[in-house]
Amino acid sequence: MSDSAEPVYPIGEPAIRITAMPADANPAGDIFGGWLMAQMDMGAGIIAARHCHGRAATIAVEGMKFHHPVHIGDEVSVYATLISVGRTSMVIDVESWRRARTGDERERVTQARFIFVAIDEDRRPRSVPPLPQIRPDTNQGAERG
Repeated sequence: MSDSAEPVYPIGEPAIRITAMPADANPAGDIFGGWLMAQMDMGAGIIAARHCHGRAATIAVEGMKFHHPVHIGDEVSVYATLISVGRTSMVIDVESWRRARTGDERERVTQARFIFVAIDEDRRPRSVPPLPQIRPDTNQGAERG
């Protein structure tokens, strides 16, 4: 379940931070994978809506991986990065990390790629702006998302 070379720090923009509660857990105290996936979807949705200046719908989730369990009381942080855009679509890489309430150690618990389509008021696909350009003088892009 664990990667041999786990990252030390999250990648992406902070999107959501929430505490895992008993209602989100199985009888053993582990948080449901579907709950984690929903938090990731909400985090990616925030980044998608911010980038397209409006409504966006999830159309696919690719490569969902569960690395470690999350327990009741853990703080869950979702990080997201807009990595590419098409005419109407946006691809967002998402990670979630846990921190036990009683400590400072963090570990990545899930990762996936979410694909969104920007939609108009009639729920039809609409165009999205291009990705911000990377500034060559700093090797950093404008705020993404």
